[in-house]
Amino acid sequence: MNQNQENLDQENLAARAAPVLFVLLWSTGFIGTKYVINNADPLTYLAIRMAVVVGLMTIIAGVARPKWPDRIGIAHSAVAGILVHGFYLGGTAIAIAHSIPAGLSALIPGLQPILTSTIANRWLGEKVTPVQWGGLLLGLGGVALILHNRPMTGEAGLGWLASVVSLISITLGTLYQRRYCNHIDWRAGNLVQYVAVTIFFTAGAFLFEDRVVHWTREFVLALGWLAVALSIGSIGLLYWLIRHAAATSVASLFYLVPAVTALMAYLLFGEKLDALAIAGMAMCAAAVFVVNRRFGT
Repeated sequence: MNQNQENLDQENLAARAAPVLFVLLWSTGFIGTKYVINNADPLTYLAIRMAVVVGLMTIIAGVARPKWPDRIGIAHSAVAGILVHGFYLGGTAIAIAHSIPAGLSALIPGLQPILTSTIANRWLGEKVTPVQWGGLLLGLGGVALILHNRPMTGEAGLGWLASVVSLISITLGTLYQRRYCNHIDWRAGNLVQYVAVTIFFTAGAFLFEDRVVHWTREFVLALGWLAVALSIGSIGLLYWLIRHAAATSVASLFYLVPAVTALMAYLLFGEKLDALAIAGMAMCAAAVFVVNRRFGT
């Protein structure tokens, strides 16, 4: 009985800690991308990053010897990988490469809960209550405040367009993962996803870039962090959360990412926030509380 209680306490602790750790890790992805983009073309960097991750996941899968999915499972994993990693990471990297500050590159993907709720309500059969819609709209208002008075044309316009691609892909990817890949062992499924996305980014780098890379210490350290902490750590947490919570609840965590990223960018790059942006962050935090409280997470 004591052992069972101890296991239950550990599970409860993990359930409480996982969302916080996920937000912190996911936010560092935008910061790390800022560092690597200074030294490499975006798709080229992503091809290198995914190749590193494939090597690490091969070792993990080789030690764990997970059950491998069938052909249909492999196909579903590949599609989820292209959505969750391919277009999402590609859009984010291209946005930052087109002069979108790291602290703002998380804003458009931060709208994911609105899109997720709309789709999940119809695709996964998850009922979205009026209280949840209120929380989601509150978060949307917070993101709007953070985004106020920002340039939306020229090179910045291309960057924001890339961010919209990121928003759509991460939304569809998490829902696709929940519906079609939840039964697949994460080690085998992730390895399939990373192989698929490595091919995706490599093709893109050869088609659209000069494949410039400056192997500076800054680049190597940021690449290592993004490969290990983000592509393995935060993605593993994301898929764990997808398995243990409703899609809308998981998506609501993304409302916190812009605020946390902006704070990190201020400390590291001096990207400043005004009073309205800070108020927007508070609204985003309140939105997460409202949505997650409804699900009891």
